[in-house]
Amino acid sequence: MSERKVAIVGAGLVGSLLSIYLTKRGYQVTVFERRGDMRAVGYEGGRSINLALSNRGIRALKEVDLDKEIKSIAIPMHRRVMHDQESKLTFQPYGKEGEFINSVSRSALNVLLMNKAEALGVQFNFEQRIAHVDLTKTIFSVHSGLSTVDCGPFDLIIGADGAFSAVRGAMQITDRFDYWQDYTDHGYKELHIPSGEAGSFKLEKNALHIWPRESFMMIALPNPDGSFTCTLFFPFSGKPSFDELKTDAEVSMFFESTFPDAVELMPALLEDYNTNPTSSLVTIKCFPWVRNKTLLIGDAAHAMVPFYGQGMNAGFEDCRVLNRMLDQYNDDWQTVLPLFEQTRKKDADAIAQLALDNFIEMRDLVADADFLLRKKIEARLHQLYPTQWIPLYSMVTFHDEMPYSIAYETGQKQKKIMDEVMNTRGIERNWESLNFKEIVNKLV
Repeated sequence: MSERKVAIVGAGLVGSLLSIYLTKRGYQVTVFERRGDMRAVGYEGGRSINLALSNRGIRALKEVDLDKEIKSIAIPMHRRVMHDQESKLTFQPYGKEGEFINSVSRSALNVLLMNKAEALGVQFNFEQRIAHVDLTKTIFSVHSGLSTVDCGPFDLIIGADGAFSAVRGAMQITDRFDYWQDYTDHGYKELHIPSGEAGSFKLEKNALHIWPRESFMMIALPNPDGSFTCTLFFPFSGKPSFDELKTDAEVSMFFESTFPDAVELMPALLEDYNTNPTSSLVTIKCFPWVRNKTLLIGDAAHAMVPFYGQGMNAGFEDCRVLNRMLDQYNDDWQTVLPLFEQTRKKDADAIAQLALDNFIEMRDLVADADFLLRKKIEARLHQLYPTQWIPLYSMVTFHDEMPYSIAYETGQKQKKIMDEVMNTRGIERNWESLNFKEIVNKLV
């Protein structure tokens, strides 16, 4: 790179983190964002799914010296709490003692990252909508107010502009570019449980709460002010569905019968339900991620549904892996770019599939007795043979040195073995007398 000038399109979580990494390497980084500066105009509410920050994301934040700051805005969640339709609770730890994920506000984390980036010298340009990208000349034009402005040339353009990326849009009209997207039949709507007196929590604070209802579910994640951000994942059509709930009376009746212990904690339910939009959920895969000197990263390259809590973590890991490769190859981008897309593509595909699979687990299985017994057996296997049998969730969430693709492949083998184990006659009574060594040997 002659002048080491990099343009990052998108000032979201991944774009802001990547700007920090590259600035620390000595690059002159400019970030272009179509929205206004959330620090001045506020954050667009009503579309939040609180983030579940886990080891992969924390590892990247630690590399840019933000691991301590993140603790002030994160709430550890040690377990799932499942709420059935009779308001009875069951519990499932996320891992062994000391392992947890963190509830983080998207806007609070984004502000933290932008402030850090600006302090290092990153230039942010807001209200700059990409109009055209010239992939051969590494330049682009933006709509800024009533005018269109040309930007560049740059040594590198990085599209970190999310699932509906304008940079990827330019790539999609090039030859031999593969693109695939799939919307789920479910949408989501943000709801809210306010804090109690003096900022107290009305539900268990250090937990992710789930109301599994087979074909749909609601979740709630804690916020530092004592409130919970709730998300209803619900079919667009059918019975029941968003289409079916047309009046306030229908909404109230549905929530009172379906989520009885939650609805009494939601005084603004109808206002939230009617005001907040019904948003869609999409999985996007594409390849290649590189055209000439333009790169896609994060959701622009691999958007996924939120049911493994890994979308942000995967994007942060993209940044960390890219930085590690730049270390390894002395900032030789001609070597790094093709290596990066080849390495991360298979991992991105793996976690996207795991996210889709986990929706079924969360909405259908977490309150199922056979499922809970299965998890109990796997926990015992991990306790007895901690390096040989690691539960899939732990591989993905806590073992940040393990590629997603390896975790997926291992998880598929474990599933086949556990299917056989669960067919053992009298398993619910005799599971503690299983030959655990024999089970582990099947995996090894």
